Amino acid sequence: MNKAIASLLLMAATTSLNAQTIGNTYYLPATAMRFQFLVEKTVYTPGELATYAQRYMKKADVRQEPYTEYRIISTEMTPIGVPDTTKQFQLSTDRRFSIGEVHRSESGILLAINDQPKAQPEPATFTPARKKRHLNPKDFMNEDILTAGSTAKMAELTAQEIYDIRDSRNQLQRGQAENMPKDGQQLRIMMDGLDTQERALMQMFEGQTDCDTTQVTIEYLPTEAVERQLLFRFSRYFGFCDTDDLAGAPYYISIVDERNAKPDEPKGKEKKQKDELGLNVNVPGRIQATLYKEDQLMEKYTLYAAQFGKTEPLSADLFGKKMTSKIVLSPTTGAIESIKEEALDK
Repeated sequence: MNKAIASLLLMAATTSLNAQTIGNTYYLPATAMRFQFLVEKTVYTPGELATYAQRYMKKADVRQEPYTEYRIISTEMTPIGVPDTTKQFQLSTDRRFSIGEVHRSESGILLAINDQPKAQPEPATFTPARKKRHLNPKDFMNEDILTAGSTAKMAELTAQEIYDIRDSRNQLQRGQAENMPKDGQQLRIMMDGLDTQERALMQMFEGQTDCDTTQVTIEYLPTEAVERQLLFRFSRYFGFCDTDDLAGAPYYISIVDERNAKPDEPKGKEKKQKDELGLNVNVPGRIQATLYKEDQLMEKYTLYAAQFGKTEPLSADLFGKKMTSKIVLSPTTGAIESIKEEALDK
């Protein structure tokens, strides 16, 4: 045999052997909390005639200065799995073990062995509503209003036009208008037209309010029991703030560890034999998380978290020469979701 060919065959055999014995590196997950907040932003722009709202329209509560305000209108929490760098293992794919498939997430979290991983629902995509288009008051003003020589005169004429519109609507409702519509459909069209005119002209006094809703995501990884740990700050006037910005009200989170499991203990030779395969799973612990706005309780959640439980190795006997196993793990906690034994064809 040619020495060069023999050398190549030896390299190929060595590479194949290494591929079989090196195995697959994977992580078990830690359980993080993904908070999604819907935040409503309100922007108020005063009308050009706001200072005359009380005098002509008898509205004493009309604001004359612009403002912007924020408020949290909903809170949702979803547990998610993130790679736990303290739980990095290597799964052996030695020929002694009947392992044909190993599925991991893009971040390296072990999902399934010899089986398809559980389908994960895609995060709901937030789609903000379309912004409301405001009417242009000048499109509904008559010539006298548009050519008024002063703001005071414009306010007087605009108010008079609004009262005339209301009078016309009352006459239509009572059937006393000079030109009554022939049917109900024409009546609705005329009434809608009058309502639109009034809304447009009232903007001159009341101003315009725009509301816009956005989604803000915050991820929190609990590692131990805590009492009222600062999570974020939120201001009525600025929205989400830095945690050291005292302009925002503090929002706290408390974590209560409800687990009963004891810490892992060395198991001597027995553990070494079980670790021969390198396959580990989580036994998660249960925690209770409470979200506060200052001293006010907002939400309370109960969930299983991998880092509050323990890790256990699985026996290599699950993947023997006569019987193998199909295992699916939770991508959030690393716990076994399903395990099935299957006879191997001889």
